[in-house]
Amino acid sequence: MVQRELYSDLRAIPPVFLRLDGRSFHRLSQRLEFTRPFDERFSHVMARVSESLIVEAGLQATFAYTFSDEISLYIPRLPFGGRVEKMDSVSAAFAASALTVILSLAEPVAFDARIVQVGGEATFEYLVQRQQEAWRNHMNAYGQQALIDEGMHPADAAAALKGLSSGGLHEMMFARGINLAKTPAWQRRGVLVRKTGEERTGYNPLSGEVVVVAGRTRLEEDRDLPMFTSPEGVTYLHSLIEA
Repeated sequence: MVQRELYSDLRAIPPVFLRLDGRSFHRLSQRLEFTRPFDERFSHVMARVSESLIVEAGLQATFAYTFSDEISLYIPRLPFGGRVEKMDSVSAAFAASALTVILSLAEPVAFDARIVQVGGEATFEYLVQRQQEAWRNHMNAYGQQALIDEGMHPADAAAALKGLSSGGLHEMMFARGINLAKTPAWQRRGVLVRKTGEERTGYNPLSGEVVVVAGRTRLEEDRDLPMFTSPEGVTYLHSLIEA
């Protein structure tokens, strides 16, 4: 019956991004009474899930970019022989389990997963696009919550914002005393979790010199990211990918 398994031998070519999205997390946020439009505690939780995926899931990811209920893992060397079905199923199950443990949830949660083939400029383009999506999500979240706070039904608030330009959302929120360009950076630009090596000094008994050697790998959480399209952001991405 193995030959009847759909896509069981579909394989990816490295590098890839593995993107996870929370399923129906608006209900989860209601149950846990998260602050709207953004909850800093939940942002830290998603960063911790990202850390677990990098360190414990066996996916060989080197960094993760996360915003809202989305996580993108960069995987330059593929696990499981590059089998797409295996990477998707393991990552989604692991992320759901990690979130359940971290939040001590009594009800099940789920993520969906997909593989995005990248390489070369496509690697940078992917991260730029996800950060742009984080910015759009940030604006819409503030706008929708403002209308809900004023008494509008959530569905009507979403409909009212549909098609509204970035400038229109800025003006709408500025009139309500909020400058969307001055909100916390993690809300506007997302959060990045990556492996980083610690340097330490050691003594070379043969040369008699003090030398710098690599220490153990640790994880670093960056909550003040540059815009990836800025000169600083381009440099940041190059250092990230090349590392």
